[in-house]
Amino acid sequence: MVQDRCEHTTPTSVSRRSFVAAASVAGAGSVGIAGCLGRGAEEGAVVVYGDTDFQNIMDPAGELHQALWDAGLDEAITVAVRTGPDETEQRRSAAQSALQAGRSEPDIFMMDSGWTIPFILRGQTVDLEDRLSSDTLGLIESDYLEAAVETARHPESGELHALPLFPDFGTMQFRRDLAEDAGYDTDDWGTEPMSWQEFSEVAADVRADSGVDFGFTTQAAAYEGLACCTFNEVMSTWGGAYFGGLDELFEAGNREVTVDEEPVLDAIRMMRTFVRGAEDEYALEGYEQIAPTAIAQYTEEDARGPFAAGNVVMHRNWPYSIAIAHDDGMGDQVGMMPMPYGVEEDEALYDGVGGTAAALGGWHLTLNPASENQEEALQVLDAFATEEVMLTIFAIQGWIPPIVELLEEVDPEETGPVAEYAETIQIAGENAVPRPVTDIWPEQSAHIYQEINRAYRGVKSPEEAMTDLADRLEASEADVGEQDVE
Repeated sequence: MVQDRCEHTTPTSVSRRSFVAAASVAGAGSVGIAGCLGRGAEEGAVVVYGDTDFQNIMDPAGELHQALWDAGLDEAITVAVRTGPDETEQRRSAAQSALQAGRSEPDIFMMDSGWTIPFILRGQTVDLEDRLSSDTLGLIESDYLEAAVETARHPESGELHALPLFPDFGTMQFRRDLAEDAGYDTDDWGTEPMSWQEFSEVAADVRADSGVDFGFTTQAAAYEGLACCTFNEVMSTWGGAYFGGLDELFEAGNREVTVDEEPVLDAIRMMRTFVRGAEDEYALEGYEQIAPTAIAQYTEEDARGPFAAGNVVMHRNWPYSIAIAHDDGMGDQVGMMPMPYGVEEDEALYDGVGGTAAALGGWHLTLNPASENQEEALQVLDAFATEEVMLTIFAIQGWIPPIVELLEEVDPEETGPVAEYAETIQIAGENAVPRPVTDIWPEQSAHIYQEINRAYRGVKSPEEAMTDLADRLEASEADVGEQDVE
């Protein structure tokens, strides 16, 4: 075993406010204090590499431990969470270093659903098909959100290598009070998606009526969140795709690259219109200017700030933002709607896109192949895969259960404000769009967010940016194809 030379640091207490931009790239995430992987576990503890929020809710004297024991976990076993860097890519690198070094701790890794598959492909996870209980495997197969489970499977063989802990979805939040003051009936907005054109008209109208600064904020900085999530959503609602639909998301190598097709170009044209207005030479007719030029530098918290300050009508973010709004006393003023659409599903070029779409985020749990406590760790995983534990986690932390239908059973007064939007969140889950994660996604993602951001800012035309992006993606796909042949 390689000795881990870092020292363990105990983080201070944090609240739901600790969901911040870097981690929200893949859904709600970590605001941790850089900690130590392995070393110093309490006797009898299963060690999990996770975030500070997970560490806080895993207090051995707390409600979640009791729920795990009630679900069948041996009462001699506790869960000790070790935190890593707060930025998701840094946490990924720390996990990879620990696994490459063959460290026996941590026993379990909390992995972003957006980078689990590369770990699976490198053989740094454990096939759970013959290790988890039959009850757990049956529940995952029948009731778990399929889009989340697909990001936990080996893309070639289909075996399960991770346990989905919680999914997360992009949501469109809005100021219900301002919309109703402007004369709109918002009763159906939580379940009936608008077209993007109607959305822009409503946002512009409510902004003018209310006098707030902006109609819409989102995340459009040149970072992972643009490629994986915000543009992935918009592109999907227009019927476009990076690689010809959703059938080949997780296997790189000579996939058809489709970023230069008309639906993708229309998605960029729309966003340019939102930012630059009808005078932009690539503007879409009938769409309003509703967003500040600053969104090209916004990540999650940057975009949330003006909305929280009362200066925005519509705001795209993860559900954590809703929880903070309620904490700040503006909860009754905030609504949530499904993501608007550019084209109907039957008008889309590819299956699985068109209509409303929500970027899939969230986190999984994987077993360390070098763990010396695998049997105990498997008990922990089985306990997390029970409905009672899922609902406990939702009640104390707001993490959406991987069986999304469980939200139908929750009481907002008992489980917190996110439950008030359960119906809209379920619609998002039914229309969740994963990112095309493979072992070359980090390289491809960087090309995607750089070119999309340039197009949004007007540095390149939509056609020029997507032609250049197509060339880069085709080259990376071809490189993988050549390696496979060799």
